[in-house]
Amino acid sequence: MPTGFHCNGNGEHQNRVWETNGKIYEYTSAANPKMKPIPITGLHAKEHTSGPTRVTSLDGSEAMGIEGGYPASSPNLLASFLRISVGECLTTNASATSQAFYIIHGQGRSQTEYGDIEWKRGDLFVVPASGEKNQCCHFCLNDEEAGSGGAGLYWVSDAPLLSYLGVVPNLKKFEATYFSREQLLENVERVRHEEEAAHRNRLGILLGNKATHLHTKTLTHTLWSLLNVRPAGDMQKPHRHSSVALDLAVYAPPGSYTLMGKEIDSEGNVLNPIRVDWETGAMFVTPAGWWHSHHNESLEDAWVLPMQDAGLYTYQRTLDIRFSTEEIHLLKQKIIR
Repeated sequence: MPTGFHCNGNGEHQNRVWETNGKIYEYTSAANPKMKPIPITGLHAKEHTSGPTRVTSLDGSEAMGIEGGYPASSPNLLASFLRISVGECLTTNASATSQAFYIIHGQGRSQTEYGDIEWKRGDLFVVPASGEKNQCCHFCLNDEEAGSGGAGLYWVSDAPLLSYLGVVPNLKKFEATYFSREQLLENVERVRHEEEAAHRNRLGILLGNKATHLHTKTLTHTLWSLLNVRPAGDMQKPHRHSSVALDLAVYAPPGSYTLMGKEIDSEGNVLNPIRVDWETGAMFVTPAGWWHSHHNESLEDAWVLPMQDAGLYTYQRTLDIRFSTEEIHLLKQKIIR
């Protein structure tokens, strides 16, 4: 018997107790269990353009059948809008390994345990975790928007993932990182004028981090983000991926929208699509595995900023991003064979 091991003689009783917690299923009936779908929903811009200082979260936990009493916009992520009136502050807390903040409008600063960061419209910053509650205090200095009277921030964290796992963060996985609006737009213009731009599925820039540079090349080890522009009169052909997208419409002229559905036809069009019209400053959910195409029928550029848990999926080698042109080619090959 190993040194220090003590047997109290009630092992058989304990076995019977533990047995009551087990379940056994026939494989084919349980290998792909039916789970509640991820709802196509979102938050309106009014949640950050008017009213008192507050946090408004997109909580779809009940619709997704998530147990545990914690809010979630997707199984792994929580998306929220912060509304901060001029001259006021707002404290956010999250038991998360990654938190991203995009400044929709306004100007101010945020106090974090990693230092203070000043921000303005179009900036983005991410902070890591180093404790059970990762707290930030956000101050609005001015609104920069006539009549809004405050600042609006888009806040996404991986808190639901940690709640599901039953863990708290105790290790900083990356350094606090900041992207200025000028830096982002300059790089979008750079790729926009590259020779290959006209042949790409999307026109935008992926936001990376030094900590993920050698592997996933994502915003953090769990979060992924893209600043994507849809030129006037243009459409982005359908694609799909295993991660859920929490899309923020940064600028949405009338006639910009997304079509999404579970299948595409032989021409690469989304079958029986659900249409989600963009609203400037609003966000919406694109479910995992659904084909979706972005359209801009206006005379202005449209901008969208998706946040996904694709850092995690990329690391697991399960992102499985597919583009309609490639899918059509594969389908035709199968038909020929």
